[in-house]
Amino acid sequence: MMMTLVTGIIGIAGLATFLGFMLWWVKALPLIVIVVVVMLLLIYDFVHTLRYGNDSLRR
Repeated sequence: MMMTLVTGIIGIAGLATFLGFMLWWVKALPLIVIVVVVMLLLIYDFVHTLRYGNDSLRR
């Protein structure tokens, strides 16, 4: 679980940094909404993976 936590946080931080720079240069409202929704879904899935592992039956 610790490996999943550390690599997940590093990956999410890297993606958020990349998308943040992209949104800074491309200021389009639909793109901003899409990126925010996708990041929320990513964080939701990350928390569930940490909580339940890869067991998809308990989700």
